[in-house]
Amino acid sequence: MSATGIYNKLVPEPTPHSAPYWEGLNQRKLLLQKCQGCGKIRHYPQPMCAACHSMEVGWVEASGRGTIYSWTITHHAFHPGVRQDLPYILATVVLEDGVRMNAQLRGVPAKTLCIGLPVRVAFETVKEGLTLPYLIPEEPA
Repeated sequence: MSATGIYNKLVPEPTPHSAPYWEGLNQRKLLLQKCQGCGKIRHYPQPMCAACHSMEVGWVEASGRGTIYSWTITHHAFHPGVRQDLPYILATVVLEDGVRMNAQLRGVPAKTLCIGLPVRVAFETVKEGLTLPYLIPEEPA
């Protein structure tokens, strides 16, 4: 939030297909769609399975653990609300559940980034009714 207490960043607009995902984040859970026809896990939420074309969907809680697949370091604000975050890292990770997701990566110096770096999802409530995922380095077991 800004110093004024107003969240001035772009916010998602949940659809009927993605609403359970956003509700899960508000409960600090990473929920992924699972096709009821073939069992394939998918992310981002979609109305139809790309593998078998089933419209039947369920939801499973993901481990939230994965590894860095790719990243970009943003130095220029695409929206005034993110200016105070610059520079920030947007990472694509491969989750243990077999899907990729994008989120901001925090707590990792840019010079130490590498493909395969273990990370996990964390959650930040940015305003009432909106919790967003972000990534942090995975603690060694």
